[in-house]
Amino acid sequence: MLYQHDRDFSIIVNGEDLMHSRRHESEFELARLGCAHLVGRKVATRVLIGGLGMGYTLRQTLDMLGPEARVVVGELVPAVAQWNREFFGRLNDNPLADQRVELKIGDVVEIISEAKNTFDTILLDVDNGPEAMTDSGNLRLYGYDGILACRRALRKKGCLAVWSAKPNKDFEELLMGCGFHVRRYRAPAHKGKNARSHFIYVASENKSILPAGGGEARIPQGKRSKGRGKRTRS
Repeated sequence: MLYQHDRDFSIIVNGEDLMHSRRHESEFELARLGCAHLVGRKVATRVLIGGLGMGYTLRQTLDMLGPEARVVVGELVPAVAQWNREFFGRLNDNPLADQRVELKIGDVVEIISEAKNTFDTILLDVDNGPEAMTDSGNLRLYGYDGILACRRALRKKGCLAVWSAKPNKDFEELLMGCGFHVRRYRAPAHKGKNARSHFIYVASENKSILPAGGGEARIPQGKRSKGRGKRTRS
């Protein structure tokens, strides 16, 4: 359900406040961190965004990339795309109208599964992050097979960036078990004092392209298992 109060909008799913137009700083940060390694590139870059939301991550991504970039957006709910066109454009300067954008209505898992060495960055802001809040089916995106599919869909020096409502050690270990170097960043929901923090995970096979700052994730010695954590591309 979409609600409006004056100039503000909120999306409610199963009685839970999933997103609000005033609390979008962490969505900006998802793009800033996930696309940091692409800034200034002269060659065409290709980015996949999983979850359109209110369009803030898409807006920030477009602002960071050059005219040759292409951004694919996977959005499961057609109504969300329609709300972006009808209502949210005034908030974020109509990113869906940008010619660099290709919107695909459907499950982003299918887009990822069909891709191989395709994207320079994958930005995931689906449901409530690794601990899915509204659809248990989203857990397959954040599980072992889903993360391996993301790795296959990335180019050699690509990054996977994942928005999370809260820190998740199990998810950190899963990312590393799938062959990624991982850093965790705190991202305020909005500017100002007393802002609630969310978290952004940025993962890459190439440690040198991870953004500065944040905390480096490590698997506890006792949890390392045979056959996992290998950093060779499949």
